[in-house]
Amino acid sequence: MTSRARILAAIEHRQPDRVPVDLGATPSSGISAIAYGNLKRHLGLNPGGTRVYDVVQQLAQPEEHLLNRFRVDVLDIGRAFNTDDSAWQPTTLADGQPALYPAWFHPERQPDGSFIARTRDGLDIAHMPEGGTFFDQTYFPYLDGYPADFRDLSLEMGRILWAALVHSPWDHAGDPGFWDTLRSKALELRRSSDRALMIVIGCNLFEWGTFLRRIDNFLMDLIAEPAQVEALLDALMERHLATLALACRAVGDVADIIRFGDDLGTNGGPFMSPALYRTFFKPRHRILCDYVHRHTAMKTFLHSCGSIRALLPDLIEAGFDVINPVQTSCRGMEPEELKADFGRDICFWGGGCDTKSVLPKATPDEVKDHVRRRLEIFLPGGGFVFNTIHNILPEVPPQNIIAMFDALDEFGSGAATS
Repeated sequence: MTSRARILAAIEHRQPDRVPVDLGATPSSGISAIAYGNLKRHLGLNPGGTRVYDVVQQLAQPEEHLLNRFRVDVLDIGRAFNTDDSAWQPTTLADGQPALYPAWFHPERQPDGSFIARTRDGLDIAHMPEGGTFFDQTYFPYLDGYPADFRDLSLEMGRILWAALVHSPWDHAGDPGFWDTLRSKALELRRSSDRALMIVIGCNLFEWGTFLRRIDNFLMDLIAEPAQVEALLDALMERHLATLALACRAVGDVADIIRFGDDLGTNGGPFMSPALYRTFFKPRHRILCDYVHRHTAMKTFLHSCGSIRALLPDLIEAGFDVINPVQTSCRGMEPEELKADFGRDICFWGGGCDTKSVLPKATPDEVKDHVRRRLEIFLPGGGFVFNTIHNILPEVPPQNIIAMFDALDEFGSGAATS
């Protein structure tokens, strides 16, 4: 199988020839720039030149030679942007490693060693403490209440760190001819690689409520201010559908997967009851998925952290083909039960290695054993793409990263014949 065929087979619940692998195709399936630099140094590679393509989470863009080494099967279309050295500037990571930031990113170092990120007009929108490895949101435009109307919603969304400090390709969304450029770069990426292609679209709903109102307020709003929530979600959907239509027109026949996002779970369960999800979010998620499935052949991928087992039947009915990151360390997210109950209906993209307690803390042999057990559960019959549970964090030893990928090679396609 080609990498593209392998990924599509997995999503369509057909047994692939070997374990399908993702590293860095989304900003929730990647690797910290610090961990990436340590890995390169351990492998005897030049530790410089690490491109921090997601500045909020301080994530590296994996280079081609490491994608090849780890037999990665899928690419983020965003990597086709910012390819020239002039698009990057030198920086120093929290552990002292040299790296590169996008040329447009200029966080201000404070006397205490922390950093502040501002919009072009000087608004303070995000902070990172000294020694920190990601930026925290500091600006919540609707903190004190909803506006009378949403005519300025697009402006305020653009001031939130996730939009103002966005990763590629969306850092170029304001460029003249962006959609034509997106198409041409995606076509070139498809011609030059047999890997599957991912377009990250976002279209978050619950999360945009938390970004705008702050999470404590928005959670209360679901009960106390349902009409305001509905009005906000309708305004968000108007903008999301306009963007989605342009993205589908530009790359709907080029990309294989489109990635939506909405973190719906805590460690102990969903943020809301299934009834509230069905009221506010499921109908709108269905509209987004239906649009993609009607107008393209792309598979729909939802990133949602946490314990979301109670919502999985509704997410499947809403039309999502893929769920990520499969946070098996949360309550009710036991891998055996997830595979047994939902493995025929949705593809698990993640859950392959626990990034909380195993990958950073175990020995390499323990990592291998852990990964092998996950493959034995998730791989049979397709419906699984190997990925860690969210991003590989800064403190993960490089030996464990290598052991994790070695376990995939050693496992091969054993599940296909077991």
